[in-house]
Amino acid sequence: MTATPATSGTPAVPAQQPWEPALSVRQVLGLERVLAGQPEVVAGAHRLDRPVRWVHVAEAADVGVMLSGGEMVLTTGVLLAGDEDKQGEYIRSLHRAEAAAVVLGLGRAFPAPPDVMRRAADRCGLPMVVLHRPFPFAELTEEVQSRLLRRKFAAVSLSEAVRTELTGLITAGAPVQRLLDEVARHGGCPVVVTNLAHRVLATAGERPAVDDVLRDWERIARQAGAGTADGWIRAELTCRGERWGRLVLCGYRGDRAAGRLLAERAAEALVLHRLLGGGDGRRGAGPGSAGGTWDSPGSWEEQSARSLLTDLVSGAVPARQLLPRARAAGLPVNRRVFVPLVVGTRDTARLDRVLRLLGLPGIVAGLADDRAAVLLSLAPDQDARALTAHFAARLRSAADAAHTVVAAADARADWADVPAGLREAQQVADAVADSPAALELPLVVRLRDVHLRGLVRLLRDDPHVQSFAERELDGLLQGPDGDLLSVLRTYLATGRNKSRTAQLHHVSRPALYRRLEAIQGRLGVDLDDFEQAASVHIALLAHDAQQG
Repeated sequence: MTATPATSGTPAVPAQQPWEPALSVRQVLGLERVLAGQPEVVAGAHRLDRPVRWVHVAEAADVGVMLSGGEMVLTTGVLLAGDEDKQGEYIRSLHRAEAAAVVLGLGRAFPAPPDVMRRAADRCGLPMVVLHRPFPFAELTEEVQSRLLRRKFAAVSLSEAVRTELTGLITAGAPVQRLLDEVARHGGCPVVVTNLAHRVLATAGERPAVDDVLRDWERIARQAGAGTADGWIRAELTCRGERWGRLVLCGYRGDRAAGRLLAERAAEALVLHRLLGGGDGRRGAGPGSAGGTWDSPGSWEEQSARSLLTDLVSGAVPARQLLPRARAAGLPVNRRVFVPLVVGTRDTARLDRVLRLLGLPGIVAGLADDRAAVLLSLAPDQDARALTAHFAARLRSAADAAHTVVAAADARADWADVPAGLREAQQVADAVADSPAALELPLVVRLRDVHLRGLVRLLRDDPHVQSFAERELDGLLQGPDGDLLSVLRTYLATGRNKSRTAQLHHVSRPALYRRLEAIQGRLGVDLDDFEQAASVHIALLAHDAQQG
């Protein structure tokens, strides 16, 4: 008869050797040599997935004192025959010693499974197997021990190969995403890095598989933490005695001991990468990658946010496919309203502090040109405009942030509209960046606040617009005096206010008049004519946008 199927999950390997390879009781009973003995599971059938760390042949009645846990004990029971008390105590001693299973060869001492031993094994949850045909225990011992040794050698070889490969990548300055991609390749499964609150910081692996994992991340993360998720192996990330995150192999299908070694080597590599300051963090092949360095838990979280916001803005990945990543990163997404912002600062830590201070859920990521993107997630009944203005006011309350510009897009009720909103906020920020310092701006700048400047910014790459700007401004662009272009810019931005222009350029009114006459002469226009002045103004806006 064959072994009875089991339904329980994979238990933990004994703590004293957490990496040591093992076969399950079920796997041992499925070996060809064992099947020749016609094994029958008579007790503990629900525990057949217990790991077998070693095989031990013993006839001593007090064998339990000789075990260290995880052994499959083989016996004929010759010293137990006729003494039911010894039979019961024998099983209980194996249970106390945390033996994996007991295999009793029938025939020599027991023609049938002894009821006392079977009942005791059932009560203890100890798998008890009887062999109906004579079987040389030495063959089983040799078979299992050789398999365990091969597994151990393979696991150690994998461990050293992975360690060597990852260390080589680190010394070569590879970004952390490259390390995670290699771990995912070795594991053949998604890899997720989280902080201690289970928020996803980075991922690697095939995108569809990663998305499947992230889709229900909170529930799966709890199961993985409790050790109830099959094939989920985690390793703690600890640096200078402080635990700051976890690395999880999601659905690893190989040998569990090898998976544990792989996770541990990967965790060691990530900690070393952090201690050395990280690479440049350029985008790798796997999802969750981004630019920047990854040398602290905070920067890991920023990289995760930057990756998400970058993918949203680029449109390379449909917004709906990014929804699981946003949820796994801790952003509320169900029945929410989203407000995209671009802020003129690279101090993302300050932005995070203001969000926490105001109790506003959102993610923050640094962008190029000393800017940062912020995506607020608000409840539908919250006043998005008022909260955005409150955020901007609180941000600008600091003395060194009094002139920080907050560019905003209108709130989006649909997640699919968030990419367009982020691009709009960027366009507003670009248009504001071209504005002269004299231009008064509201607390929160929106597309309608930048008027013509915003439209020109959108069209700046159009060849017709570029040609128009060159043609209109040719007389000044070819000249050596760049100050005239600056005077023209201020004069038009102030609504052709000569007194204000002279004041801003620290010149007298007559000196300004001479410069304006020189500008009109070089351009061949009359700046007192509204249409001609408007044409020159549009050309100058286009020129500045192209230069920016």
